[in-house]
Amino acid sequence: MTDQTTPHRISALEMRGVTKRFPGVLACDGVDLSVGAGEIHALLGENGAGKSTLMKILYGLYQRDGGEILLDGQPVHITSPQQAIRRGIGMIHQHFMLVPSLTVAENVALGLKTSYTVGIDLAAVTARLKSLSEQYNLKVDPHVPVWQLSVGEQQRVEILRAIYKGADLLILDEPTAVLTPLEVEDLLRVLRQFKAEGRLLIFISHKLQEVLSLCDRISVLRDGRRVGTVEAANATQTSLAQMMVGRPIVTRHARAVVERGATRLRLDGVSVRNDRGNLGLNAASLTVHAGEIVGVAGVSGNGQHELAEAIAGLRPVEVGTVWVDELPVNGSTPAQMNRRGLSYIPEERMIDGVVKPFTVAENLVLQEHGRPPFSRGGLWINARAIRSACEDAIRRYRIKTPSPNTPIKNLSGGNIQKLILARELARQPSILVAAQPTRGVDIGAIEYIHQCLLEERQRGAAILLISEDLDEIQALADRILVLYEGRIVGEIDHADNVSIEEIGALMAGGSLAAAGD
Repeated sequence: MTDQTTPHRISALEMRGVTKRFPGVLACDGVDLSVGAGEIHALLGENGAGKSTLMKILYGLYQRDGGEILLDGQPVHITSPQQAIRRGIGMIHQHFMLVPSLTVAENVALGLKTSYTVGIDLAAVTARLKSLSEQYNLKVDPHVPVWQLSVGEQQRVEILRAIYKGADLLILDEPTAVLTPLEVEDLLRVLRQFKAEGRLLIFISHKLQEVLSLCDRISVLRDGRRVGTVEAANATQTSLAQMMVGRPIVTRHARAVVERGATRLRLDGVSVRNDRGNLGLNAASLTVHAGEIVGVAGVSGNGQHELAEAIAGLRPVEVGTVWVDELPVNGSTPAQMNRRGLSYIPEERMIDGVVKPFTVAENLVLQEHGRPPFSRGGLWINARAIRSACEDAIRRYRIKTPSPNTPIKNLSGGNIQKLILARELARQPSILVAAQPTRGVDIGAIEYIHQCLLEERQRGAAILLISEDLDEIQALADRILVLYEGRIVGEIDHADNVSIEEIGALMAGGSLAAAGD
């Protein structure tokens, strides 16, 4: 029989003067935070403001350099996640802490105590997992290996694992970044249920509307310091955005009128298999012209990943043809697609976008290091040119990093995303495939990324924007395609004339007519 962790009931958290230093960075500078039972407390701030660092200290992943943590008024020293879990603290990470080769049930079972001398009772884990999955409407197959799951499904596994282990104080780091509006509503209902049960929740998000609708109080960090805590009832999106960045924010850019040019990218009846061997993308046909942004909307796991990888040369095309500038490119490698003028911002930035042990500068020139001005004759690396280009990118794209020589893994998610954007736009591509370009980044970075995409559109690039953020699709796209179960089930012109509810109806397999009823 499996012995689940049963935490002591926590009624109050207090963090006093918490400080954390990394080489060249003061990540948390004397931060205070308090959360009570039955409270959902939001933690806001730009990428690199110190939010995740502060929570990793609470969860035992980092050790504080100063300050103290109190649970129910008693000082505690948490040196590992195992200790945090035993004390009833759970954390849902922005970048998933799952073992891809193991099944859902095996991932949940990791770290559990057992009365058996050999192994964990996976049947008991699976039964309990199915029960929790039904109870909280977080459906996922316990028997499926994690590497076969969509990003949204992996997020559900993280949440279920924390629930399974009995978390009483739950830290959620961007938990809705990969969810559709319908999935977000379901999750928020779960969190409100946790609140009603007396749990403490710390909610990190860049979605201000979501924060205001869910949370009781909001603390804002800027440059490692807490700049204020406000009651959600007394705050607005505008006031919070200004607290976060210290200046007014443009949340919706005007789209300049751009004459649509020649067809740059075309798919004719393209079918692609997913990692399970099934058709992830089924007979998809689309066109993207110079000077336009075509948005692709859909629930996570409905073919977006296969679509992007097929175009980028990362996944073979089963049936159909991909055309670039009216030339067939089936079977091309990613390097060949780059040379044809295609840039790719991948969905999984930490897996497909960067090499974690490499520095910021090395990641910036991953695809160009063998060409001038970064190389002489393809043999000698020009370190000065690489550093100069990196310093320019850091300045232009507002990337927060101690130096170009900092390992990329030490940067926040939003700053890594800005580096990928800088690298992919440096080539001035004729085609840009941007998959979830603003997932998990702060409102200031979103403002800048949106501005960059619109500038590329105005320059004449053909942009395929794959996003699960319907506000983003509406704000940027000239046309919207909707994917459902691997098929393109709708195409909508003039995004401003279509409501989120209408797009959502197509995403759920319905029709525009049904949305209007």
